[in-house]
Formats: sequence, C-alpha cells, structure tokens
Amino acid sequence: MEYVYSALILHSLGKEINEEAIANIIKAAGAEPDMARIKALVSALSEIDIEEAIKSAAFAPAAAPAATAAPAAEEKKEEEKKEEKKEEEEEKKEEEAIAGLGALFG
Repeated sequence: MEYVYSALILHSLGKEINEEAIANIIKAAGAEPDMARIKALVSALSEIDIEEAIKSAAFAPAAAPAATAAPAAEEKKEEEKKEEKKEEEEEKKEEEAIAGLGALFG
C-alpha cells in the first residue's frame, strides 16, 4: 500500500513517478523498498491516467439528514439501515481495492 501512496504523493506534487522517486519516499519513511514491487507499480502506472482514475473513483457521498421529523424508533431503524448499507459499500470498496492491488502485484 505504501508504494501506491508514494505514487499518489509524487502525482499530487507534479513529480515524475519513477522507481528512484518511489524508493526515496519509502526510504524516507524508514522502510526498506522492495524494488521488484516498485518496478511492477511503475510499469502498471505507465499505462494509466492517474488523474482520470482519481476522478472516476467511487466515493460514497455522505448521507443527507432526513427532511421530516420521524419518531425516535423509526429514526433509529433508518440509521441502522444506513450504517449497514454504508458498511456493505465500504466492504465492497475494500474488496475492489484488494482485487486491484492483487492485479498489480500478482
């Protein structure tokens, strides 16, 4: 995950995403970089428009508060349903992220 974050940091700073730059960020964080992973990431990112990927990323919008006042029991049930739905969406995102990373690192 730290390799992807390193690439995002470089992208947000407008720097070139290359093996040396990612390795330097990992070293600066106090870890030993795995050059094989870095090479795989740089290779995979060379074919991706990072800005477009960020824009098209699925983020769950914050739930809007209810416009009408409902009894406390109904509100509690609605909140529980929303929380369950939110948890399911987060789990789905995590699964998608893991699948995407699995494709990057085999």
